[in-house]
Amino acid sequence: MTVLVSALRTLAVTAAAGLLAATGTLAAPAPPASAAPEPKAPREFVALSAVDPTIVQEMRYTTAHNFVGEPVDGYRQPLCILTRPAAEALHRAQVRLLARGYTLKVYDCYRPQRAVDHFVRWAEDLADERMREEFYPLVDKSRLFADGYIAEKSGHSRGSTVDLTVVRLPAAPTRAYVPGERLVECYAPQAERFPDNSVDMGTGYDCFDTRSHTDDPRIQGVQRANRQLLKGALGEQGFVNLPEEWWHFTFRPEPFPGTFFDFPVARRSVAGH
Repeated sequence: MTVLVSALRTLAVTAAAGLLAATGTLAAPAPPASAAPEPKAPREFVALSAVDPTIVQEMRYTTAHNFVGEPVDGYRQPLCILTRPAAEALHRAQVRLLARGYTLKVYDCYRPQRAVDHFVRWAEDLADERMREEFYPLVDKSRLFADGYIAEKSGHSRGSTVDLTVVRLPAAPTRAYVPGERLVECYAPQAERFPDNSVDMGTGYDCFDTRSHTDDPRIQGVQRANRQLLKGALGEQGFVNLPEEWWHFTFRPEPFPGTFFDFPVARRSVAGH
């Protein structure tokens, strides 16, 4: 008898639920939640290779050879993405440099906000100093925010800032970095630093040191001339150099001066642009 009563109650509850669903007073079960689609770039953004395929791309943050020591969040593919005006200005600079026997090489272009957040987390982890010997040998990691090397926002996320250098033609390939290999100070003589095919700029890329300041008085001779070659070629096309970093340039006027984007660095982000 107890079993029969229980079965009847179950049937009654099931029937009531069906009736409520039919009359709209009981919501049907929601479908399983799916991951939100990744944001795409506005149509004003393009892959640099679509504007100028001759510019060399060595996108450091897709690799472990950077100050963090691992691929950085948001860099899905080794691809330079920029606003179209910035990419077209780089193309004009490239045309003039090619005529002089040089090519531009980009290290970083658009940078998603999630990558900047990765930098912040890394800077707050004072125990992680695996890349210190190369990238910040003279800087206490606890000073990275105060000294301006790391910040919670980056102009790169607005899409018109690029980190780059100059390479003499013909451009020899840069060998791959081997994680765990011996590191050398980024301001050491060029022959001793990690072998980059760039002309000698006095320091390597992303060197957290005052010798990276574009007009540092210790940088003279050929090294200073090379920095001025890069600065002059880009300045003619509307790029403004950040004085603390010889490699850092922003195209002006910026199409998105107040927006920090977070779409990933991937071909799908600019597909069809």
